[in-house]
Amino acid sequence: MNHREDCDALEVEIDRFATVFEGANNATMVPSCPEWSIHDLAEHLGHVHRWAEHIVRVRATQRVPSAEMDFARGPVSAAWIRSGGVSLLATLRGANPDEPMWAWGADQHLRFWSRRQLHETFVHRLDLELAVGRTPVVDALVAIDAIDEFLVNLESAGDFSPQVREIRGGNELLRVAATDVAVTWTIQLTESGFRLVESTQPPHVELSGSAKDLLMVLFRRQAIVDANVVVNGDRTLIDFWLANSAFE
Repeated sequence: MNHREDCDALEVEIDRFATVFEGANNATMVPSCPEWSIHDLAEHLGHVHRWAEHIVRVRATQRVPSAEMDFARGPVSAAWIRSGGVSLLATLRGANPDEPMWAWGADQHLRFWSRRQLHETFVHRLDLELAVGRTPVVDALVAIDAIDEFLVNLESAGDFSPQVREIRGGNELLRVAATDVAVTWTIQLTESGFRLVESTQPPHVELSGSAKDLLMVLFRRQAIVDANVVVNGDRTLIDFWLANSAFE
């Protein structure tokens, strides 16, 4: 997906989140985000949108703490979610995606932020729908891109998700394979960390399933035993990966 497509999909996801939030009980807890209520989830997303909008608008050269920004902090409502989303989209769409700027992930260009905000919003929309008892609708291509972005940026998340630094090994190969879209990823665990690799070697373990089911498992929104996925090989390697790989 490119910058324009990310922005278009982000617009859809913001509206979906706001629409579901409008009819939700703010006090309902979110099972996929332990200790968060629906209010907490919406507040988090609204703050992230406003933080990212500022980062992009000023073309930040380093991280800017949200405490230094004078953005609207509520009251948390569907209108507040939409307002932050409108500003974020306007700033993203009015910018050159290839312009260099700070990002916490691998891609140090403005386009990092359209992709990151799409998937941040997409996954939290799934959290919200799960909390209100809905079965989330997932576009396979968006799910595939979310998985790819997650795997590409996970190593960089060690600064705010320190457990990621525990992912090390002895050159084991872990493969993730989507069964409804012809996409696979191979991860090699080394003494110094992990990396995505191109390899034709048989993996030590393979996790396969639809894009939606893989996303739900890899983002720890659903346990393997509850998802329609297949594990072939060393199950302990998958369990180790899932225990340490998350954006916190």
